[in-house]
Amino acid sequence: MNIHSIARSLPAPTASEACAIFIASAQLMLDPATPEAVRREAEPRLLAQLPALRALGVFELFEVRHPALRAWLTDELDAMETARKATGSNFAETNMN
Repeated sequence: MNIHSIARSLPAPTASEACAIFIASAQLMLDPATPEAVRREAEPRLLAQLPALRALGVFELFEVRHPALRAWLTDELDAMETARKATGSNFAETNMN
């Protein structure tokens, strides 16, 4: 059993857990002292929180100040929205507790 199958078997995080995971992962990714292997582990954890944070309206209320992180997140959120429209699924309904 690998880390990805374990992660899929865990219950979805609560809203506050999603925020904490997102912030901790972003801090790791932005810290120049973070080893590359740790950054690679933090990236999917951060991305996994985007649907919940978007459903909460976090990105409508707050702006990420780091330019590169902001641009990357904007691209990821746009891709999620495009995929949602293509499949007809409701982002908010499927990813919130």
